[in-house]
Amino acid sequence: MTPTSVIPLGQWKLGGNNPFFLISGPCVIESEPHCMEMAGRLKEITARLKIPFIFKASYDKANRTSIHSHRGPGLEKGLEILQKVGQELQIPVTSDVHEVNQVEPAAQVLDMLQIPAFLSRQTDLIQAAAATGRIVNIKKGQFLAPWDVQHVVEKAQSAGAAGIILTERGVSFGYNNLVTDFKALPIMRALGVPVVFDATHSVQLPGGAGGWSGGQAEFIPHLARAAVAVGTDGLFIEVHDHPEKALSDGANALQIDEVENVLSQLQEIDQLVKEQLTADN
Repeated sequence: MTPTSVIPLGQWKLGGNNPFFLISGPCVIESEPHCMEMAGRLKEITARLKIPFIFKASYDKANRTSIHSHRGPGLEKGLEILQKVGQELQIPVTSDVHEVNQVEPAAQVLDMLQIPAFLSRQTDLIQAAAATGRIVNIKKGQFLAPWDVQHVVEKAQSAGAAGIILTERGVSFGYNNLVTDFKALPIMRALGVPVVFDATHSVQLPGGAGGWSGGQAEFIPHLARAAVAVGTDGLFIEVHDHPEKALSDGANALQIDEVENVLSQLQEIDQLVKEQLTADN
């Protein structure tokens, strides 16, 4: 397993042969108090474990299954909440950008711009995000082969991206189902950029509950352990204190009370894998 490039983010170094980092938070911003609580609890957990942590919550979920689904507070209010999270808790923050006109205001607040999986081939959006000088996390589309992500990376590089991260989130398998091909992780890492495994959207059942997506959250720890054993630079895990009441993607969110135990297990596996990487090189 060849080390990837290293991306600096505050006091942390992401990628290379460094311990894994975590992108985590509720799927969507439900309220300012809820965001602050989730971010605060995750900061406490990751600080104890010394895991680099980036808080994620979407200001707008523009790709919900139904017109009746909760989308979030919108760009202006959402960025205001994320800015407060970042400044008061002193943690980096990220969120999805869906349109080119969102990129500039988002880059004024966010430390990392995330390109949603369904938009991973949108050239103008990727290049606009890359041109901001922010780290860009591109979620691989459910329809893309891992080797085809090379073209996505080239789009970001052509705009002078300061740092590119790729996230694997499963591949469409028939209707209303996703599967994870763990070969994708080393294939994408071979492009030289840090790779993240999205352990929560990989257990999603898109549209599987009729007007919204279902999920199989009980498999989150299993897939996360497998990804770290294969070799990954980061984990993406959406969490919630009451998944059954979550306004978006609750069926595939990890209960926040389970987070520390899961991360502790992943650290042990990651250490073994990275130690072997060091020995091989």
